[in-house]
Amino acid sequence: MLIAVTFVSSSVHLYSISYMSEDPHSPRFMCYSSISTFFMLMSVTGDNSIQLFPGWEGVGLASYLLINFRFTRLQADKAAIKAMLVNRVGDFGLALGILGRFTLFQTVDSSTIFARASAFSEPHNSFIFCNVRFHAITVICISLSIGAVGKSAQIGLHTRLPDAMEGPTPVSALIHAATTATAGVSMIARCSPPFEYPPTALSTIAFAGAMTSSSAATTGILQNDLKRVIAYSTRSQLGYMIFACGIPNYSVSVFHLMNHAFSKALPSSSAGSVIHAMSDEQDMRKMGGLASSLPLTYAMMLIGSPSPIGFPFLTGFYSKDVISELAYTKYTISGNFAFWLGSVPVFSTSHYSFRSLFLTFLAPTNPFGRDILRCHDAPIPMAIPLIALAFGSLSVGYLAKV
Repeated sequence: MLIAVTFVSSSVHLYSISYMSEDPHSPRFMCYSSISTFFMLMSVTGDNSIQLFPGWEGVGLASYLLINFRFTRLQADKAAIKAMLVNRVGDFGLALGILGRFTLFQTVDSSTIFARASAFSEPHNSFIFCNVRFHAITVICISLSIGAVGKSAQIGLHTRLPDAMEGPTPVSALIHAATTATAGVSMIARCSPPFEYPPTALSTIAFAGAMTSSSAATTGILQNDLKRVIAYSTRSQLGYMIFACGIPNYSVSVFHLMNHAFSKALPSSSAGSVIHAMSDEQDMRKMGGLASSLPLTYAMMLIGSPSPIGFPFLTGFYSKDVISELAYTKYTISGNFAFWLGSVPVFSTSHYSFRSLFLTFLAPTNPFGRDILRCHDAPIPMAIPLIALAFGSLSVGYLAKV
């Protein structure tokens, strides 16, 4: 996680220097980006609930600030408020989980909780609410999973992620690949030992992840905004990570998370390069024929877009299919449900990934003449982070597969 967060965040920061160079408020943007990375690192490295929670809240705050960067736009205000409200629901679940852990285990230290989890997994360890007994570990794990659902944009609390597109393009790369969206998956993986005891919690996570993956990929087919296609692709891949945790196989989930960090930051940044070149035009139907004008960006998209499909020898190839295989071999209701519903996004992802490539770069030229005249490939300060992310998208899956 530290490798993924630091490398991708550094690349996005370097990319942002050039991308935001003409914006008079670029210092404020760089400050918000650094805040997001700091709190994500705080959340990842925290070995107890007290350190985890401020990092978790800080990532949500940074998400609000970045989405609302252009605060004079009404849509940016609406999207930021929606992101904050959805995050509040997830944060309430996480707070309940942390309080439940402290009530049951009398400690906030993660290693102590993990060591004592088996001793407290018996049915007589319960919470009483409205004269009804609830199994304590099950309540705690479901509360923590609600936090993950809110932060990682799973079904029910998923609306904020596509709206994050209202921020500048580097925001998409940072939120989707390195910080906010991945925080929920990493939290479940970090807190995994108690999740092994309540089967209800694992089934809930598997169902939520599979439904998110399927619904997001199906919605992505119908999008014409280049950044929104990438947003729905992110939601779909986050669904895969969550249902990998519900199978449960946390190591494969984190492996896919790391692969996704590189393979999603690359197309997000490449899309920013296209939008930058096309005078902020985001509708793919108004693009086309850009392969000759933007050869470097086209090459980067050609590496980044097929990766979520599981295209051979790209990063997604080494982790995405493994998740489906593990779900199929579980021979449980939740495993079979996750496998069959998780097979739907395979076709949908292929469709919208190649559709976005075709409409943007290969279709007949359709933009305005003034946009064609101003069209330019990524300058050197933007190209260097793109090339670094491309190397990550090509090699990280192979190097980390052992």
